[in-house]
Amino acid sequence: MTTSPEKSRTARYTKAAFKAPTEDVVPHPVLDVPIDEEAVTRHRGLDWVVFGVTAVVALGFLAWGFVSTSSLATASDSALSWVMNNTGWLFVLTASGFVLFVLYLAVGKYGTIPLGRDDEEPEFRTVSWVAMMFSAGMGIGLMFFGVAEPLSHFASPPPGTGPVGNAEAVPNAMATTLFHWTLHPWAIYAVVGLAIAYGVYRKGRLQLISAAFEPLLGSRANGPWGKVIDMLAIFATLFGSAASLGLGALQIRSGLQIVGGIGETGNAILVGIIVVLTCAFVLSAVSGVARGIQWLSNINMVLALLLALFIFVVGPTVFILNLLPTSVGSYFQDLAMMSARTGAEGAEVKTWLQSWTVFYWAWWISWTPFVGMFIARISRGRTIRQFVAGVLFVPSVVSLVWFCVFGGAAIREQQNGADLAGQDTIEQQLFGLLDQYPIATVASILVMVLVSIFFVSGADAASIVMGSLSERGTIRPTRGTVIFWGVATGAVAAVMLLVGGADALNGLQTITIIAALPFVVVMVGLAVALVKDLQHDPKIVRREYAREAVNEAVIHGVTQHGDDFIISVEKDPAADGDGR
Repeated sequence: MTTSPEKSRTARYTKAAFKAPTEDVVPHPVLDVPIDEEAVTRHRGLDWVVFGVTAVVALGFLAWGFVSTSSLATASDSALSWVMNNTGWLFVLTASGFVLFVLYLAVGKYGTIPLGRDDEEPEFRTVSWVAMMFSAGMGIGLMFFGVAEPLSHFASPPPGTGPVGNAEAVPNAMATTLFHWTLHPWAIYAVVGLAIAYGVYRKGRLQLISAAFEPLLGSRANGPWGKVIDMLAIFATLFGSAASLGLGALQIRSGLQIVGGIGETGNAILVGIIVVLTCAFVLSAVSGVARGIQWLSNINMVLALLLALFIFVVGPTVFILNLLPTSVGSYFQDLAMMSARTGAEGAEVKTWLQSWTVFYWAWWISWTPFVGMFIARISRGRTIRQFVAGVLFVPSVVSLVWFCVFGGAAIREQQNGADLAGQDTIEQQLFGLLDQYPIATVASILVMVLVSIFFVSGADAASIVMGSLSERGTIRPTRGTVIFWGVATGAVAAVMLLVGGADALNGLQTITIIAALPFVVVMVGLAVALVKDLQHDPKIVRREYAREAVNEAVIHGVTQHGDDFIISVEKDPAADGDGR
């Protein structure tokens, strides 16, 4: 094709000319407009409606729990029955739907959209970003369930997977565990993380869950509807964090019983543990030793890795290595079946789901404001494709290795005659495993230290998120607000444990499922709002303009000049004064 200027003519596209944005001109939709960083980070004071309503409801829940624990337990059981009978399917359907949703965003046309400016580099190096993602994937949950879940599913197989001791018991146990801890939870987190990161770093919105609803609600996202959304986010974070703190208290109590020899204890010791650790958190917040807590948290990651390495070396190393590929294969083989399991399969399945799958989906959903904001904060400058790949697969690999090490070691010891599954409570099973190996007392003390620091640092981080939501999205909420939510989280954890009575874990699971239900609807709305946002992203609009412009110009050029033409851009003489 000849493109000589002497022989060529111009094919022009009339929509291709526009002015750069100024203060008096609305930016053209194809332009990547810088955000006002100061407006995003400015402190706007306490939102008395959001904070006031949530604080009053939280205090009312605490008063009910401490004054009349039995009536709260009865009401919780009734509410749980209603939730499982009528909305259990919703948890199951949305959890798998979010996996498909984020994969669609990553592999489709939206995957190249950056979470920031077009030419903005990632804020953190890939190695550091991956390390922080690893940090987010660790916590009290992995410490509590690392041994307990694979061993429970091995000793008591999930409904429909065969009798106790069947040949597929080990791969089925690992597949079920990975189902609960890999792609599904991190896809749930990714939905909120993407919505927040895109809104804050691409659109210049406030760091609020409600702000992500602007594509759907418009200005109403800043009004009453937005406040309701932020309240639901606070409640989800409050109860989800309290569930984690409750698990930590259960783990520490078991350690004290075994290592300290204090014997059987009631829930009073659990409340005492929560009080002590909550005071530790409050002191850290008041003294301003945030860097110290961060330093301790980093040490915690190292200690957790050392503990896993210890189990790997002194435990059944070859069995663990064999379990890695077996677990991955079984997980993908059974993924469709596990994703579709609902209460329609019978009462036994519904009861099992309540204790495991639905509880997990509710727990993950309740954690999304906290974890979503965290991963959004560290992912500025990443593309959606990079974000999804990192958020889904890095923590999933961490969970795979963690459960194969701890769960694999426990299953092998169970097969060799150690009745770990016969412990009085599942939180004792980790200490029972450690008792099979050298320096069991030292390792058990290490576990309690790990859980304690996870407790304090987790309460710190979750309280900051609730403080941010209470203070109109500021990234630096005031100390008083943070302390209030930290104390409230500890107190709610204590009430949730008391509601369970002798079975404290049941109380955690019951209230977590109930509290997470409203936020399921919020998350579905977030996904819809995010897609609507992405449809009008400058990168997508440019692509559509370019495709239409080039297509039209080529047709015009070939029709008028055959192969002898070039394409250029010039002002449309018929355009109005604003250059459009």
